[in-house]
Amino acid sequence: MPKIKNLCTACEESFSVDGPISEEALQRVLTILDKIRPSDVGLEQEAYVARNWNNSSRDTNGRREPNGTNQDMPPIKYMHIHECETFSMGIFCMPPSSIIPLHDHPGMTVLSKLLYGKLHVESYDWIDVNDQTEQLKARPAKLFKDCEMSRAQTTVLFPDRGGNIHTFRAITPCAVFDVLCPPYLPGVGRDCSYFKKSSLNESPAPNCSEVVWLDELEGHQPPEGFSVTSGSYKGPIIR
Repeated sequence: MPKIKNLCTACEESFSVDGPISEEALQRVLTILDKIRPSDVGLEQEAYVARNWNNSSRDTNGRREPNGTNQDMPPIKYMHIHECETFSMGIFCMPPSSIIPLHDHPGMTVLSKLLYGKLHVESYDWIDVNDQTEQLKARPAKLFKDCEMSRAQTTVLFPDRGGNIHTFRAITPCAVFDVLCPPYLPGVGRDCSYFKKSSLNESPAPNCSEVVWLDELEGHQPPEGFSVTSGSYKGPIIR
C-alpha cells in the first residue's frame, strides 16, 4: 500500500474532532509522516530542482519590506490531498522568498513535514494575561522558535503550545506537508486568523523574555499581497 494511504488510515484511526485520541496514537501518525518522501506524493521533479537551486537563480520578486509586509510575493501553491471531519492533509509548495504570514490554528493539532528545500520558521504561543491586559487590542505572545529548517523533518504544534502561531519564509524552493487535526471550520470557531507585530512594548508578565505583541488583522483576512493558488496533486489518490 502507498505510504500516503497508510498515513491516511493511521489518521482515521488516531484522530477525532477533539484532536488525537492519545499520545500513542499521535506518535504513530508522526512516525508514518516522517517517512513520507517527495516521491510518495508526486514531487520528485520539484525536489530535484530544490536540491540544485542556488542564489544566482533567485529573481527580484518576493522582496520583504522593513515593516514585514511583502512586495510582489511569488505565488504559493496548495495541493489538497484529503479532508474529512477529523483531519485534513495537503502540501504547500513555496517558491524562494515567498512567505506564509503569521497565522494561528485555534483548537488544532498540526503536524508539519518539510519534504524538501530550506525555510525559515518563526513561531509563538500566547501568554496568559491579567484582566487589564485583556482590554488591549494587541495580545502578548512568547517566541517559541526562530530558526532555519534545512532538512526533511517533522514537527508538531498543539492548541496551547509548540508554536501555534507561526510564519514561514522560503529560502529555497520548498514544500511543507501539513496534517491538521481537526481541520479549519469557521462555524465552530476554527477559523484562521492573521496577525502583525504591534508597536506596544508593555511587559505582560514578570520574567518574560522574547515577547512580542500581536495585532489580529480584521475579518480573518490575510495581509495585502498574500495569496495561495490551487496546485494539482500528483500522488496516489485518497478515496
